[in-house]
Amino acid sequence: MNRIDDWLDWLPSPSQHLLVVTFAVLVYVLSTRARREQRAPTTAIAWVMGLVLLPYFVLPVYLLFGQRKLRPGGSPRPSRSAPAGHWAADLIESFGLAPPGPCKVRFHADGVAARDALWAVIEGARKRIDVCTFIIGDDALGHEAINRLSRRAREGIKVRVLLDGFGALSLPRQHFDTLRDAGAEVAVFRPIFSLRRTGPRNLRNHRKLTIADDSWLWSGGRNLAGEYFVGNDEYPDAWHDLSFDLQGSVAAAAARQFDHDWASVRGRKPRAIAAETPVTGELAQFLPSGPDQTEDTAHALLIDACFRAEHRLLAITPYFVPGDGLRDALRLAARRGVQVTIALPARSNHRLADFVRARAMRDLARAGVIFRMLPFMAHAKAVVVDDQLALCGSINLDLRSLLLNHEAAVVFYGAEQIDWLAQWIETTASAGETYRARRPGLVRDVAEGLLLTIAFQL
Repeated sequence: MNRIDDWLDWLPSPSQHLLVVTFAVLVYVLSTRARREQRAPTTAIAWVMGLVLLPYFVLPVYLLFGQRKLRPGGSPRPSRSAPAGHWAADLIESFGLAPPGPCKVRFHADGVAARDALWAVIEGARKRIDVCTFIIGDDALGHEAINRLSRRAREGIKVRVLLDGFGALSLPRQHFDTLRDAGAEVAVFRPIFSLRRTGPRNLRNHRKLTIADDSWLWSGGRNLAGEYFVGNDEYPDAWHDLSFDLQGSVAAAAARQFDHDWASVRGRKPRAIAAETPVTGELAQFLPSGPDQTEDTAHALLIDACFRAEHRLLAITPYFVPGDGLRDALRLAARRGVQVTIALPARSNHRLADFVRARAMRDLARAGVIFRMLPFMAHAKAVVVDDQLALCGSINLDLRSLLLNHEAAVVFYGAEQIDWLAQWIETTASAGETYRARRPGLVRDVAEGLLLTIAFQL
């Protein structure tokens, strides 16, 4: 009995608890107002309820992970050019981003073509190679990438590798040493266990960029690991993914973004990027998205595209957990008669995402959105809107990718590129079965709501 009394003595009194709750909620209100952060209502409700019910636990979590936008003052802001005459180009430029420009583009039909193109970019560099990736695999392809980059560094090429802090956990220390011993520079973006103040640890860098001489870009959805190309011991069957390489103004814009990311990690000013060498080709535009941007650029573009679409909206994504705004825009597009088709893996590598996606899928399927459930893992991220534009890069159609992570994509305006991506999505989608919505039981419905409110919006 005495032990129970002693334990109860440690509990705060009601007045002390009320004071802590008031302080926690005040911190939330002042911090969000000071930063002028816009949050989904469900996100705000989740934080406030947590601060009221469990302030001693939730307040430290909020202080560590609650910030959604960084101060974008140092990010690249090219001056606005003359209007491009396309609504998407004008919208993207209004965010202070680079205008579209002509590019020579080559999409990769499969993992072998993607791998060969990656090696070509690395081997083709004459002065510098910049690599930003979420994961470098501890497998044959990852080792080959490290060996090639190390060899180019020993040949006098300036090599910089920026690896996300979460992805760096899977890479053995010796691989960092291999690169550094060869003269390459390696930096880790927001290390998970670092004591240095580098920003909230839940804002990951998910961009995939390999750039040679600020003029040749290899990008898309592939990390530098075997499953994204030709398979490995863990995943014998390679995942279906998309990537491309291009030369032109988009490569220079990607180089500026990489240098900004690199400078933010190293605590130095970004270097000046020389003007790109003019090339002939179709128009394309670099689209970075994330907490270093003033607006939620990709999210805004996708919502605008849903309302402007007239005939078709095709998409492929491994994870589908849209916020309320994007879900409503997709539903209304389908209600207007737009053919909205979204291809997803029936079972992805993230089972939690597979579980919670059903709520949005049921709602959208009732409105006429067609979901094609693929019998294989598809890691590709692409969207096609009518014959107006196509989007391809690292951006998934989920809350974390659209609202939290540092991401990057390229918007293609050329008819050839739009048609290529449309055919690729349609061909891939044809291998899947159409999703049939089923009414959930009470337990599943409650579980979905809790997970959507808490796990995906911190």
